[in-house]
Amino acid sequence: MPFTVAAFYQFAALPDFRELREPLRAICAGLDLKGSVLLAHEGINGSVAGTEADIGGLIGELRSGTLFAGRLDHLELKFSSAEEIPFRRLKIRLKKEIVTLGDPAADPTRQVGVYVEPEDWNALIAAPDTLVIDTRNAFEVAMGTFPGAVDPGIGNFGQFKDFAALRLDPAKHRKIAMFCTGGIRCEKASAWLLGRGFAEVYHLKGRILKYLEGVPEADSRWRGECFVFDDRVALGHGLRERRKDHSSE
Repeated sequence: MPFTVAAFYQFAALPDFRELREPLRAICAGLDLKGSVLLAHEGINGSVAGTEADIGGLIGELRSGTLFAGRLDHLELKFSSAEEIPFRRLKIRLKKEIVTLGDPAADPTRQVGVYVEPEDWNALIAAPDTLVIDTRNAFEVAMGTFPGAVDPGIGNFGQFKDFAALRLDPAKHRKIAMFCTGGIRCEKASAWLLGRGFAEVYHLKGRILKYLEGVPEADSRWRGECFVFDDRVALGHGLRERRKDHSSE
């Protein structure tokens, strides 16, 4: 039976995030989950794998359990499957940001771009007045992307604001559409752009993986594979996995 992989995040005020670490570790360990969860003042970001029932137990605890006391009731979730557990251990880490941009003014709880459903994405990025931007790192873009999308050429997400400051102009780029693997980078990038006067900022709802899962391959504009940060390495249309080869390790 394949394992369930849950990728999740939510921007939410967690001033007590340091005190949440060990209780959350105990919950995940008790459910025999593997993967990584980041906790910060601004929220939670994680990707874990286990049986369907155990993943369900964790999601129930995050959304309505006593540990987070209802603060994660809008948790962004994406489920996929794997023939083997794609993580080797469980890590619960404390961070300054759940996705590092390096600008505290970029706050998705205050403002964020317009979400676009996967079935509406093709029309948006085909419009001649839309500037499409891939917010992922350069090596991820090299594995697969939407044709015509701008590659910022960044080595980490923190460099996105430097790219935007040099290459983007709110007077010229009136409509921007962004996409990323999990959705979290787009939320923070859209908050940053809106705070600097960009009029229309959109991002792909449910992220690349939801697009690959739901849009028929014959209608898809995606080319290549989508890199994922686990032993599956990359996922293609229908979320077909390409696993890491450990034979040479």
